Amino acid sequence: MLVEQLYTNCLAQASYYVESEGEAAIIDPLRDTDDYIQKAKERGVKIKYIFETHFHADFVSGHIDLAKKTGAEIIFGPGADTSYAIHEAKDGEVFTLGKLAITVLHTPGHTLESSCYLLKDEEGKDYCLFSGDTLFVGDVGRPDLLDGKMSKEELASLMYDSLNSKIKPLADDIILYPAHGPGSSCGKNLGPETYSTVGAQKENNYALQEMSREEFIAQVTEGITAPPSYFFDDARLNKTGYASLDAVIEKGNTALDLATFEARRSEGITVIDARIPDEFELGFIPNAINIGLNGQYAIWAGTLLPIHEPILLVCPEGKEEEAVMRLARVGFDQIQGFLKGGFDTWKNSGNRMDMVISITPEELALDFKHSTIEVLDVRKPSEWDTCHLEGATHGSLQELDKMIPNLNKGAQIYVHCAGGYRSMIAASMLKAAGFSLVKNVYGGWSKIKELDLPKVMPSKQSV
Repeated sequence: MLVEQLYTNCLAQASYYVESEGEAAIIDPLRDTDDYIQKAKERGVKIKYIFETHFHADFVSGHIDLAKKTGAEIIFGPGADTSYAIHEAKDGEVFTLGKLAITVLHTPGHTLESSCYLLKDEEGKDYCLFSGDTLFVGDVGRPDLLDGKMSKEELASLMYDSLNSKIKPLADDIILYPAHGPGSSCGKNLGPETYSTVGAQKENNYALQEMSREEFIAQVTEGITAPPSYFFDDARLNKTGYASLDAVIEKGNTALDLATFEARRSEGITVIDARIPDEFELGFIPNAINIGLNGQYAIWAGTLLPIHEPILLVCPEGKEEEAVMRLARVGFDQIQGFLKGGFDTWKNSGNRMDMVISITPEELALDFKHSTIEVLDVRKPSEWDTCHLEGATHGSLQELDKMIPNLNKGAQIYVHCAGGYRSMIAASMLKAAGFSLVKNVYGGWSKIKELDLPKVMPSKQSV
């Protein structure tokens, strides 16, 4: 028996490879399926099943392409209605994989078809639970992704039943393998680990503590921020089907000469500059949005930009295919190509460039005390609520585009996040919107909080 977690940090997403006696199963595969196929080929086994825990909203799953390439059967839980062939499993249905048995546990709550898969080892002992978005380390899946079909309270009520009837009765020593880890927007506050045990979650996960249905609904629905808009697009793609990844990569991974790139850019196509913030700030194509490959690149691209609209790329040389692939994972199918030679091609042509001035936290402190500036904090609401600078304006990066019309273009705006990645995205968005007096603060709140500046703590009192 082989059970392997295949974790993708930039998506905070976990797929799983399970193998026994020459047969393999893939659980919640990413859209780029070559690694699964290659792994099975190297080990001389056949991929028999593709198990989906639910219709994923935060990425485009690879189940359709993987099934076409391998002949594996796609398994969804009860109630899954798709536009392609699947096996819609019954609650309690058992699938054999070599000497292993995988039992379907229907656990509606995150979505209606959400299901967990309980794996029994060769001796028939319950070994691990692939919990999808039903149960995370320290959290549960958000119950607000049915786009008006059911309220979050109704889904939370279903989740209460699922957890109490299907998860809590399981043995404490069963390994818990969720679909996501820290940084995912599929829950409110996932823990730092990517796996756990059922027993540890019974003890430490707030959602598995003894409480009434009403208390559970209140806790699970409290503090949920609006999901990224692409979540609903991706869920729809996973349900109805999508373009072949090979075709998307072939189109997107196309080197464009400067004239072609500029001609398409002049049509109003959005340019994503995927370099790291430290390089971007020194010079970039006017109106380009910086979303660096060194962070949650695809997540932020999907959060801030419509996934069905065309995109042009400026990439570090040698990273072009990676940039295209990672966007495709969240549903960007209209990538028009990348600038051949990267930003150097633009710079060496003599075309106009833009820049972002970055300053140290100490420089921020001096200007804060002696000049008239506006501090824009683009962290999440939960981060802002923990502590922030007195007098700062809060506008989480996810909501920044809605705030921009209300900001003062004549003011000096100092932007910070927690560490510097999101603030450079925000600075580039402000620049593209016509703000010229924008400064990015190196190190973000991780450094600012150490300075002797007035702050507002959770008590709402200045310190």
